[in-house]
Amino acid sequence: MKAKLIIPAVLLLAACKEPAKESAITEKAVTPIEGTWKLVSALKITKGDTVSTYPVTGQKDEMIKMLNADHFAFLRHDLDGNKGKRIYDSGAGTYTLEGDNYTETLQYYTNRAWEGNSFKFKVTFKGDSLIQKGIEKIDSLKIDHEIVETYVKLK
Repeated sequence: MKAKLIIPAVLLLAACKEPAKESAITEKAVTPIEGTWKLVSALKITKGDTVSTYPVTGQKDEMIKMLNADHFAFLRHDLDGNKGKRIYDSGAGTYTLEGDNYTETLQYYTNRAWEGNSFKFKVTFKGDSLIQKGIEKIDSLKIDHEIVETYVKLK
């Protein structure tokens, strides 16, 4: 007899509990740009002249770019240890992505003269590849060229 009374009482109490409140934190959908990317090729175009800047013949190094919801960071490092030329380059900052319009604002960089500048690019996604194309222009450094970088997404 007791069991017959306890079960309905438990069900009644469960039904009376306060409804779950919506979380104040809403999850943002992951965009296709988020993740870790490995640079596979880079071109620099200055006044119509195109030069491949990555990979560099005879140089063993690797560059990755990591992006979360609103920040990016990139690291380039030699793979030869002390056998070849030592290479290290890094930078980070914030970015916005609206459609195919991608803008980076460089907050930290190995070459501090680049810090505080924003660069506008167009991005294209093809399978697991990201192509970033745009102008790098810093008047004070007399830099004015177009870059085209191709990355592959790391799993």
